[in-house]
Amino acid sequence: MRELTRYRSSLVEDRTRVVNRLQKVLEDTNIKLGDVATDILGKSARAMLEAMLGGQTDPKVLAELARGRMRAKRAELEQALVGVFKPHHRFLLTELLAQVDTLDEAITRVGNEIATRMQEVSLEQDQAEQPASSPETEVETDEKPPLTWAQAIVLLCSIPGISRRAAEGILAEIGLDMTRFPSAGHLASWASMCPGNYESAGKRLGGKTRKGSPYLRKFLVEAAHGAAHSKNTYLSAQYHRLAARRGKKKAMVAVGHTILIMIYHMLLQHKSYEELGGNYFDERERQATEKRLVRRL
Repeated sequence: MRELTRYRSSLVEDRTRVVNRLQKVLEDTNIKLGDVATDILGKSARAMLEAMLGGQTDPKVLAELARGRMRAKRAELEQALVGVFKPHHRFLLTELLAQVDTLDEAITRVGNEIATRMQEVSLEQDQAEQPASSPETEVETDEKPPLTWAQAIVLLCSIPGISRRAAEGILAEIGLDMTRFPSAGHLASWASMCPGNYESAGKRLGGKTRKGSPYLRKFLVEAAHGAAHSKNTYLSAQYHRLAARRGKKKAMVAVGHTILIMIYHMLLQHKSYEELGGNYFDERERQATEKRLVRRL
């Protein structure tokens, strides 16, 4: 499973590099499509690119290909689509779009294979959990049966920002059995998603995280990016709170660390994510201030 999720991750990175090259070619033509369209390979932008490859260069005609919410930006699109589109640009864009399509197909195939493998493993786990003993000899226990892959995916996807792809990647790296780790801190340390422990004169100084699995870190940061852009959630509030003081990169790693700690407890206790709300930190500070003022009375 791990090899499949890592391979898919490498394909996604390859696709990102190709898209960046495509954007560079457009910039060379002075076409600023990326300044208006958030995704230069979305339905509207892709239709415009295909039209340009077909020989259409009129910005007004190209802007009319916008769909949905993009139609409200037609005036901006007309200005952004003014450029010098030469034959070699057309050739490069054709090649790059073909590469993107090939990679998209490969990513889909690998994703389907991962889903099939996880379904097979979950079925095997379900069959293995069937009671082999009779009711008379069955002993009551507080231990919960291990989660199947399918159940674990559902739990992780309940966390804001975690896509199914990120959940599959994280589980492939850390596994389902959290009893291997004495605590959530041990898991974070193993994953190298905790800050370095540097002290000077008895004072703890901020340090870089140690090098761990680059794939697990990548999946966690991907999940953190999604969580940071969710609305009115604990994780988005944590990100914005830390980004203001420590910068966006450190804040993203910190949110990734928080997500990993959450995952540990969720897999261990078989519980879904419980949202604390976007006002959690403000409310906590308010309560702390009230207690401090009461003590002064």
